[in-house]
Amino acid sequence: MVILKAKLIVVLSCLGFIAGCSGENLGDLHQYVKEVKARQKSKIEPLPEIVEYPIYAYQDSELRDPFIPSAPKRIASSDPTLRPDNHPPDVLEQFPLDTLKMVGSLEQSGQRWALIKAQDGTLYRTTKGRYMGQDNGKIIKVTENQVLLQEIVPDGLGGWVKREAVISVTE
Repeated sequence: MVILKAKLIVVLSCLGFIAGCSGENLGDLHQYVKEVKARQKSKIEPLPEIVEYPIYAYQDSELRDPFIPSAPKRIASSDPTLRPDNHPPDVLEQFPLDTLKMVGSLEQSGQRWALIKAQDGTLYRTTKGRYMGQDNGKIIKVTENQVLLQEIVPDGLGGWVKREAVISVTE
């Protein structure tokens, strides 16, 4: 009996909602629908033509395996006797070159000196012909705002190569 009353209440509620929505105040909705239908339909652009690409057959049996490193090519050095020279270690050779900063220069008796600040805050004075950095860097030239070095570094193939490095004045 209770279930029958619950079903009756549900049915009557649904009928009440339906009756409430059937009013005549839907004129603005009908007007909007007419306006939308009266609009000129926009033209949809056609889909672009699909281009077919030719099939490429990859012949990997003739190529080297990309997961096996190739043999290094030995570059013939113009000077096979190139080696770091044997000199007494300079105080600035204990620091990596990227930790040294040039803070200025001074000239005394016609010789220009570079003022180099190490990572520990110590200020060093150096000049042409001295060494600095950990890659056998010999000072080639000292100007007012930079030090030019020539380093002798391993080439990774058992030989040695020369490279230049510059330390400039930093603000």
